[in-house]
Amino acid sequence: ISMKTNMVFAGTVVTNGGCFAMVVGTGMHTEIGKISQGVQAAKEDTAKTPLAQKLDEFGDQLTNIIGVICLGVWCASIPKFKSDVFGGSWLRGALYHLKSAVALGVAAIPEGLPAVITLCLSLGTRRMAKKNVIVRKLSSVETLGCTSVICTDKTGTLTTNKMTVTSLVTLKKALTSAANPTIDFIDRSIEGVTYAPFGEISSFPSQTLFKSDTLQLLATICANCNEASIEYRDGVYERVGEPTEAALKVLVEKMGSADGALLETSEFALDDNDPAVLATRFNDYFTSKYRCLSILEFNRDRKSMSVLMAPASRTKKGS
Repeated sequence: ISMKTNMVFAGTVVTNGGCFAMVVGTGMHTEIGKISQGVQAAKEDTAKTPLAQKLDEFGDQLTNIIGVICLGVWCASIPKFKSDVFGGSWLRGALYHLKSAVALGVAAIPEGLPAVITLCLSLGTRRMAKKNVIVRKLSSVETLGCTSVICTDKTGTLTTNKMTVTSLVTLKKALTSAANPTIDFIDRSIEGVTYAPFGEISSFPSQTLFKSDTLQLLATICANCNEASIEYRDGVYERVGEPTEAALKVLVEKMGSADGALLETSEFALDDNDPAVLATRFNDYFTSKYRCLSILEFNRDRKSMSVLMAPASRTKKGS
């Protein structure tokens, strides 16, 4: 499948870019259809849980033991087959003691075992429920108890599928000498772990953004080489697009919001009644200076995304 670079598969989601496609397979002829067939085949060949295997093993052992005991009891009763109680009939005596042996075997079967197992599993389910674990099947409780390694997709399971820029590192003035050339860095920590465009940046005094060509270039790249967007919905700031690109959009807003003097200008004045404006105002500023001519999407070979931009004041392509 990885070699089919010009195919779009059913059930997948287009996260960026656009194209025209022609349908070449439907239903079970698609890749997701093949997966469905594999799942159905796997259900028919589902391995028993560790508890079920232990119960089967215990049942076989118990059957053999009970069988040996019943046979021993019946054999021990052979001298009594011709008792006068049975009218001297060996066959009637044999059948009578055979019934006694079978009755003994039936009495030895632990009829309360299923109830005890169910009760133990339900207690385990109750303990897991106290830890906010949802259990669909009782057998999964004992299966989890026998698990030594858990392989899981962390995105959306162990993590929330969100990304946030927490540190901004830029170069400081280099201290160079012939004997010991060194480069110093400025590491600024950034507050906030959501897509809300608010958060302080350490060592980021007022008017830092527009006094530094490096930070302006960084903000320009983050805003323009980006296909994500931040939207305000139902009182929450949410992303549209890739988490990495959305995190860079939020970074631009935090860099602009940290400039107190800049917020007092008419171009970036706060609008407390419209939170949606706060999510895009600085990104809109940097994107308005350029127009996009072409986008080179991210792929496994280039391992990067690029955009070809031109100043917005120029109208002719390639000028």
